[in-house]
Amino acid sequence: ASKTAWDLLKACFPAGTVSGAPKIRAMEIIQELEPERRGPYSGVYGWYDFEGQLNSAIAIRTMVVRSCGSGKHTVSVQAGAGLVADSDPEKEYQETLNKARGLLEAIRCLDFE
Repeated sequence: ASKTAWDLLKACFPAGTVSGAPKIRAMEIIQELEPERRGPYSGVYGWYDFEGQLNSAIAIRTMVVRSCGSGKHTVSVQAGAGLVADSDPEKEYQETLNKARGLLEAIRCLDFE
């Protein structure tokens, strides 16, 4: 049976690089421990053309802006670090902050009005 680009995406996501392994158990642990759903973070974005060509990437740094009305907005920024058995938690936390810094600086420059 012939496989499509969509079959490939389904097989690849969620990506093990952002979920951990074994994937199914890692996703269960994430659901138990993380207070909010990830939204677009660690998902896929890209394009698919009429010839069946797919170009995609993993969203590893995201910013979601939501209007609350009356000119007010809420902004959620997500970034992460790769954790392995010998990771230093403090260094990984700092890496996460460093990765989010560009998005946070962009927020400071925004004028929503």
